[in-house]
Formats: sequence, structure tokens, C-alpha cells
Amino acid sequence: MTKTFKKSIGLLHLWLGLASGLIVFIVALTGSLLVFEDEIDACINPEFYKVSTIGTKKIPVDLYVNAIQKKYQITKLDRIQTYNDPERTVIISGTDAGKENQIFSVDPYTGKVLGTVSKKNRFFSVVLDLHRHLILGETGKFITGCSCLIFAFMLISGLILWWPKKRKNLRQRLTVKWNASFKRVNWDFHSTFGFYSFLLLLIISLTGLTWSFKWFESGIYLLADGTSKKPSAKVENPTKVDSKQDKTFFYQNIFSKTDSIYKYKGDTQIRIPSDTISSIMVIKLNLEKSIPNISSLAYFDKYTGGFLKTKPYESFSNGDKIRRLIYPIHTGSIYGYPTKILAFLVCLFAITLPITGLLIWLGRKKKTK
Repeated sequence: MTKTFKKSIGLLHLWLGLASGLIVFIVALTGSLLVFEDEIDACINPEFYKVSTIGTKKIPVDLYVNAIQKKYQITKLDRIQTYNDPERTVIISGTDAGKENQIFSVDPYTGKVLGTVSKKNRFFSVVLDLHRHLILGETGKFITGCSCLIFAFMLISGLILWWPKKRKNLRQRLTVKWNASFKRVNWDFHSTFGFYSFLLLLIISLTGLTWSFKWFESGIYLLADGTSKKPSAKVENPTKVDSKQDKTFFYQNIFSKTDSIYKYKGDTQIRIPSDTISSIMVIKLNLEKSIPNISSLAYFDKYTGGFLKTKPYESFSNGDKIRRLIYPIHTGSIYGYPTKILAFLVCLFAITLPITGLLIWLGRKKKTK
């Protein structure tokens, strides 16, 4: 490795780091919160996630779904989420007359609404929007995507700059000299812990590109399936006119039918399409698998509730299977709390990188003067 090449890498590392530092700080800070989103939100709003008393039998979901639609003027139902855990509430989301998306928490044993919140005002909805879009829509998504690419380059270039010329210097590069001057400690902290967290941060940054750039997601399918086209999850609805048949237990029957098809323990979500041509899609997460996000699908007529077809996880393309693993890998939930804690720690460290990097630059600038 020539001295000129390493110097060029150093200059790119410096200026790209200064240019993207603020975005990296925001994305890393919000990302560290999102790692434990479920745990934090459940701690802040326990009534939204757990019932006070576990009843003997759950009542049909249609009874409280219909009541919510009437009381809160829900003009369009979006999702109904039920959980295998007997303590968990049912989560329902829908759009009201003012075109605001509302989320409801319901006791499945009594049908009582335990909490309601506007989706856009929910704390973690704001955090996620900041993490992915900087609350700037498509422009923010492009900015975070570019910053994510820069950060991946920063990690690789940082490894090149860290790499010692001689093997005898390796031990020095692997430790922080805590009793040295602040300038030396800052440098060691930035470079040494940067080396230790390199692989995890690179994986997190690269998987994050999935939500910023369509070409990255298409690349996953191209490599896995041989085609960049993502298989459609939608199934066209055969019935075009709303049926006048009895719909007293419309959604409950869909849940029951899905459970009879997929007999494993799992959380089930009904997704009601906003258009008139797509059918209802039901996603049942398999909790018996050691890896998260392993789900199978079932489709139902949105007007009659009639069963249409199944799409078990085993029938998914390789691209779809890989794509479903992206989220748990990105958030660190792939192997439960051990990997979540690792993801949280490296995200906390990533918050410090723009700060320690800036201090290194300011120290060099002062020395030059």
C-alpha cells in the first residue's frame, strides 16, 4: 500500500466524514432507539400492549372492529393484528373521516379500547421518519441513502487507515491508551473501536440501503432469483361487487380459517387493501422458528370473505426469503437479545464517530496553524 494511496484515502475519509457527519449522527441516534422500539414503547405505554387481566375466552374481533368504526368514524379499515401471547392486546389501524390514520389498542377479552393514537403523532413513527427520511419525504430518503453509502465507504477507508504498516504495531492499534492525552485517547477511541465495530456497522449500513434505493433491492432479487423484478404479493380479487351476505363474523372467520391452514403458533395480521381490485392478505408469523420474520400468507375475497389461495413461506423465491431477513439483520433482532444488544452498542458508537472525527480534524488544523 503506497503512501500516496493512503494519503488520498485519508483525504476522502476526512472530507466525506465532515460532509455526512450530521446525517450519520441523526441516523445512528434514531437507529439506536429503533433497535429496542418494542421494549421502549411497551414500557412507556404498557396499557397499549398488555391487558390488565387475562380472560377465559377472546370475543370475536368483528364485535369491537364494528364498534370502533362507528364510534371513531373509521371510513377505511387498514389492518387487524392479533397475537399468540394471551397478554397482548389486539392492534387495529384505520383511516378516519379526517383522513388521519388512527391506531387502536383493544382488550380481546372484553372488546374495550385501551388506547388510541394518531400514527403520524406516535413517537416511534416520528423517530422512524427521521431515521429514514429526515422528515423530508423523498428528498430526505435520498439524502440518508447517499449518507449510508458514504458511511459504508468511511468504514472501509477507516479500516485501510487503521491497518498498521508493521505487525509489531498491531497490538498498539487494538488498544486504547486511556492514560494518554485527550487527543491521543480520542484518536484511539475513534480508530480502535471503529475496527472492532467495523463488520457490524458495515452490515447495518448496507442493509439500510434497501429502504433508500430501489436499485439495491432489485439487486438482491437479481442475485438471488436471476431477475430484478420483485414478485408481487398482491392477488386480484375475483368478486367486484360488495356482497350482501351476513358479515357478522367476517374477520373472525378469516382468522379462524388462517389458523386451520397454518397450525403453528404465530401472530396474525389481516391487511385490507385500499384499492378495489386486490384481495385481503393475511400474514401469519411463525413463532416456532428460531429466526424472525418467517411468515406464510393466505388470501381472502374482500367482499365475501371467501378463501382464495395460500402462499406458504416454503414457496417464496430465494429473493423474497433474503428480503425478509433484511429487517431483522438491520435491526439486530435476527438472533434475539444478544444481537439486538450488539446492534444497540455499535449504533451508540456510531453516534460518536462524527464527533471524535471532527475533534481529530480540529486538532490537526490547530497543529498545522
